[in-house]
Amino acid sequence: MAKQDFSKKILKILGEKPAISLPELQSKAGLPDGGKNTKYAITRSLKGLKDAGLIESVHSGQNDYARLTKMGRVKASSQKLDAESSLLNPSWDGKWRIILLDLPESRKAERESLRYLLKKAGFVCLKNAVWISPYPFEYLFQNIKTDLGLSTEMIIITTSDLDKNTEKSFFAYFKK
Repeated sequence: MAKQDFSKKILKILGEKPAISLPELQSKAGLPDGGKNTKYAITRSLKGLKDAGLIESVHSGQNDYARLTKMGRVKASSQKLDAESSLLNPSWDGKWRIILLDLPESRKAERESLRYLLKKAGFVCLKNAVWISPYPFEYLFQNIKTDLGLSTEMIIITTSDLDKNTEKSFFAYFKK
């Protein structure tokens, strides 16, 4: 298994828990046969993720733990969108998802990451900070909003009440 595969696996595991002990993480990310090479690859992957600012180490009295940083949570969410199980639902449920995103220039990296995720989830940018989609991915962005503490910077609206002309123009973006 390649180093990159371990990094993705580690991000997936950490995305499911607030923190995890390094021994437990190594056992969950490893292969059944374990072995010296597997342990080395996991250790290198952990170092790479830490150097990239995606995870951080926390030491308690007895154990070392790993947890995702804010950027790590965004990356883990991006991985979820890449998974086959998260393909866009082709049937429209009659609701529009509208996300208003307003992050200042000082948080440009977060803003760009969120724009990337919005595009991956099938959202289309209407205006500088207004994104729309007919696809049911608002729950993912609700989690991101909570994880990143974006209480006023991200507003999520789900509605089925649009005038017919606006709805027609929105559909043009999605070629329905």
